[in-house]
Amino acid sequence: MKLLIMAANGQIARIVEDRVLSESAFKDVELTLFLRNSSRLSNLANNSRVTVVEGSLNNENDVNKAVSGQDMVFVAVVDHTSNNAWTKNVIAAMKANNVQRVVFTNILGLYDEVPGEFGRWNRQSVMSGLPAAINSDKLIDESGLDYTTLRLPWLNDRDEVKYVVTHKNDQYNGVSGSRQSIADVVLKIVADPTFGSKDSLGIADPATQGSDRPVY
Repeated sequence: MKLLIMAANGQIARIVEDRVLSESAFKDVELTLFLRNSSRLSNLANNSRVTVVEGSLNNENDVNKAVSGQDMVFVAVVDHTSNNAWTKNVIAAMKANNVQRVVFTNILGLYDEVPGEFGRWNRQSVMSGLPAAINSDKLIDESGLDYTTLRLPWLNDRDEVKYVVTHKNDQYNGVSGSRQSIADVVLKIVADPTFGSKDSLGIADPATQGSDRPVY
């Protein structure tokens, strides 16, 4: 499999990259790592399974070149741009290059699915970015691509993989989760591209359910 990771220097992206390159289950996965400053991943530049590509999600040509020849695309950044240029550029490039499988990160609360006091606090906290996040999700859902949306909790750096997955019409379970847990879900999709197909997955540590603020 050829896997393109966009915004490849992000913390979750780096966990995915490290596991792909170190775990035998992913030995046949080749990585294309797309980011604005390629020097940030200079430690991977000489790896035979890695191609580092410098470019911007704002640039249609950059995105199109990166998507060409890929089997799966992981967009490891939430599109908060006012006109959803990043989402539109990825969708257009995938259609132009006949690439179907895509994983997009987004935020929790897209469907008013987060209950209780934490749900109220979360809506207030993400209010400025919520319209763009909702529209990005809508564009992906209507794109015809084989997509998975990952609705991320409030993230922490705990050294653990511990999460429960909820679906689009489910109440969100939990408020926080580790970056390692999000990376683990991405890798489940890499290992089995049917996992989460055409679905929106909420991911969090169920032990944090009932908290009224993020758990770090």
